[in-house]
Amino acid sequence: MAESMSGFNRSHRCTEVVNAQMGELVTLMGWVNKRRNLGSLIFVDLRDRTGLIQLLFDEESIGTEGYEKAGTLRNEFVIAVRGLVQKRGGAVNENLVTGHIEIKVLELRILSESLTPPFPIEDGIQTRDELRLKYRYLDLRRPELQSKLMLRSRVAQSIRRFMTEEGFLEIETPMLCKSTPEGARDYLVPSRVHPGSFYALPQSPQIYKQLLMCAGYDRYFQIARCFRDEDLRADRQPEFTQVDMEFSFADQHVVMDVNERLIAHIFKEILDVDVELPIQRMTWQEAMDRYGSDKPDTRFGMELKDITGCVEDCGFSVFSNAAASGGSVRGLLAKGQADMPRKKIDALGEFVKTYGAKGLAYLGIHEDGTYKSSFAKFLTEEEIAAIIREMEAEPGDLMFFCADTDKVVYASLGALRLQLGEMMGLIDHSKFNFLWVTEFPLLEYSEEQERWVAMHHPFTMPLESDVKYLDTEPWKAHAAAYDIVLNGVELGGGSERIYDPEIQEKMFAALGFTSEEAYERFGFLLDAFKYGVPPHAGLAYGFDRLLMLMTGAESIRDVIAFPKVKDASCLMTEAPGEVDEKQLEELSLSLNIQEEAAE
Repeated sequence: MAESMSGFNRSHRCTEVVNAQMGELVTLMGWVNKRRNLGSLIFVDLRDRTGLIQLLFDEESIGTEGYEKAGTLRNEFVIAVRGLVQKRGGAVNENLVTGHIEIKVLELRILSESLTPPFPIEDGIQTRDELRLKYRYLDLRRPELQSKLMLRSRVAQSIRRFMTEEGFLEIETPMLCKSTPEGARDYLVPSRVHPGSFYALPQSPQIYKQLLMCAGYDRYFQIARCFRDEDLRADRQPEFTQVDMEFSFADQHVVMDVNERLIAHIFKEILDVDVELPIQRMTWQEAMDRYGSDKPDTRFGMELKDITGCVEDCGFSVFSNAAASGGSVRGLLAKGQADMPRKKIDALGEFVKTYGAKGLAYLGIHEDGTYKSSFAKFLTEEEIAAIIREMEAEPGDLMFFCADTDKVVYASLGALRLQLGEMMGLIDHSKFNFLWVTEFPLLEYSEEQERWVAMHHPFTMPLESDVKYLDTEPWKAHAAAYDIVLNGVELGGGSERIYDPEIQEKMFAALGFTSEEAYERFGFLLDAFKYGVPPHAGLAYGFDRLLMLMTGAESIRDVIAFPKVKDASCLMTEAPGEVDEKQLEELSLSLNIQEEAAE
């Protein structure tokens, strides 16, 4: 039977007890991490969120009844103890903060017993993710996860302190919003009092924070919960947290300056890492040309080389046809990899096919100057020599090439570059390399919707020099937008916002919206802009992604207390679940579930 903790007030957490307290009486509470019964002595490692401390039970100090009770302790029992701090009688444990001391227990209370857990509560376990997530409350007891979530809390507090000192106001925006289907799919919430009508959970506070600028609040921030009904990946969740901010009377340079100092502040305060400022800036086009990605990992080189000019008239049709059709031929240089086995080269060829490439051409230079190649026989010696010069290759090197539209070439070689970087050990995983990517295209073409869509969102300001393209050639316009990238991961993005109604109208027209359609979706914002709106700009970080990179976690699930799995379900609570018919009736809903066709 569980005992009461009445009269016991915890004096310290486990690792708050220090050597200087020798002989003091302390009261501790936590979980039994391990018990060792030596017959005349019982040792217990007590665990709480701060770490471990050793408890010593002997019959003389705790009495026969207390000693027998200590003998019943098992892993994960919750206990309270009162005892004296003393120097360890046995070997010192240098791996523990409390490794030089122990608590000689004078009184023990068993507050709660435990079943045998389905997996060990310790770091480094090889337990299936499904089992860990089903028993997430047990998984969260592991020191590794506890340290990550405690760091998460510290980072949030660090952000709040910095933003407050910079003059930002923390303001909450609504969770029940109007659906504006321009972007990812919304999570919808049916209204009981407005039958047939629905709220949407916010994909971001974008419109509300712009309205706050209209309302004169000048600088806003929020650590905001956001929701997107989309397929999950390793760094995606259906509900996530972002650090959201908006500035009035500011351009992108002001936003970047504040955020560079914010990043430097967080990394110094939390990790004691000095971030070199200013952070490097690179245009979107330069990033694509050099790295094949708008979120390049700059911890290593191996940049793309454009060899289109060397092969546009060559006898290898894969190359010449790509050049003739307006595409490009680009390559990567893998230093010292000329002896890579054909089997591995073929596997890399299959890898790039998942990014749209039809295959991967290669050219290796042996130490004796001879070649191994999938295409050299179609080229003249002069053409091969030109390629080698352009690629800056030497004997012992291996070159890979992709020929297609720029979009396919960038995607394929950008992914291959990361794959080779890992294979060749080129990436220093201890580094934090930040990068600003700027001047994105304002629009991108959606094959699915058969129209131009905003690369960021419909309220993104074009560069001042590109406003002229909106009427006739909007696809040529670049945005006053900027993404912050860390180690090849997009942490967040932002832009200067359109505040001129005339430019906003042109933007909606470029997206294929009539004035009526635009007003139906965003009328309240457009109305607000008629009453004096300041120039404004903003940015939002993926808070979970930031934490994933700061802690070295493999997935954002490791920095979220209760994450969802791939199909957006919760294995612990079994959400989503069915609801009562009465609840559906109250919401004026009926179900029309389509049965899957029998195979």
